[in-house]
Amino acid sequence: MATENECEQRDVSNAQNESTEPPQRMTRQQILTLISIASVNFSSMICYSILGPFFPNEIVQIGAKFMLIAGLFVSSGCTIIFGLLDRVPAGPPFIALCFIVRSIDALGFAAAMTSSFAMTAKIFPNNVATVLGSLEIFTGLGLILGPPVGGWFYQSFGYEVPFMLLGCFLLIMVPFNIYVLPTIDADPSKDSFFRLLTNVKILLISYVIFTLSAGLGFLDATLSLFAIEKFNLSPGYVGLIMLGLSLPYCLASPLMGYFTDRYPATRSWFMVTGGFATALGFCLLGPAPFLNISGPLWLLVVMLGVIGFSLGMTALPTFPEIITCVYDQGFEEGLSTLGMVSGLFGAVWSFGMFYGPIVGGLITQNLSFEWAAVIQGGLGFLAAFLLSLHYIFHKPRPQSQMSEQTTEEETTPLLNT
Repeated sequence: MATENECEQRDVSNAQNESTEPPQRMTRQQILTLISIASVNFSSMICYSILGPFFPNEIVQIGAKFMLIAGLFVSSGCTIIFGLLDRVPAGPPFIALCFIVRSIDALGFAAAMTSSFAMTAKIFPNNVATVLGSLEIFTGLGLILGPPVGGWFYQSFGYEVPFMLLGCFLLIMVPFNIYVLPTIDADPSKDSFFRLLTNVKILLISYVIFTLSAGLGFLDATLSLFAIEKFNLSPGYVGLIMLGLSLPYCLASPLMGYFTDRYPATRSWFMVTGGFATALGFCLLGPAPFLNISGPLWLLVVMLGVIGFSLGMTALPTFPEIITCVYDQGFEEGLSTLGMVSGLFGAVWSFGMFYGPIVGGLITQNLSFEWAAVIQGGLGFLAAFLLSLHYIFHKPRPQSQMSEQTTEEETTPLLNT
């Protein structure tokens, strides 16, 4: 018994010493692993973001409804196939097939999401932020319910069942959307996608979108490990902590969307205020080492709530604000222009989701999570600061009028007070 107690004490002391030691340089195996994972993330995200420059014209020529349904069908098939990959021999065949399936899935997902954003803006021209904010409730619910439901199915039925059920569910949604979604006719636009990038305001808003997605990607890759190491939490409790990020976002999104649709002039300062709040949340998340304050668990949860709420405040106005900018710039009002805006949004967002885990993980490895969070907050602060300067020195132009050929039902606010 004494020997066992001495061994346990030595293990505890060794663990404490290891936790206090400064981060060491990465080993060759760690570097190669990081390069491998980065290549997978890069391939998935480039398959998504590469569609931005030319995909909007394809939406118009092929049809937004067909593109959405085709993307959904491809994604459902890839999900089912991914569930069967455990039968593939281990080694290069397994890695290659995972690489191929995930890349094709990214193309299908990009087609569905880009088309859905464009159709939403077309069908609800005066309620874009309200509709997107309402839809984000279901996005948050999916993120909340996915881990526990998937984990339960995995523990009860094995690896294949969660992917089979999800893939079949997506497959069932294909005929449902064929029946429900309207067919939208549109003519190809003569405007260039790269003309969007000549507008300074659009570039600044794109940078705001990039910082938001990079922050989410950073948290996905590093927060759970940080919480487990610092607070000795189990994975189940870490999942509960993540609710502090997703629940405020779910609750804030529809309210922010409705408010910014009702009062369009507030979109700019919602983005600026939300950007500064996000920077503050990341700075106190660790908290920052230069503040010389302790970082209890309650502070981590509160700051996640601040980040989630400010994310809804910042992200929801970006899409309708870019639409307003392109119409003020003289773009044709129609599905092709909305497709270009949707493609730009998706490309910038996916680039941030690629940047966040990779760069944030490297900073965490070589410095610490606290410093990585500070740097991520600095990106958000810079975005909010530059955008505020633009709004201060450039008076907002009158909002462009949407197409007058909308029905009375389309122009009626979704939420009546």
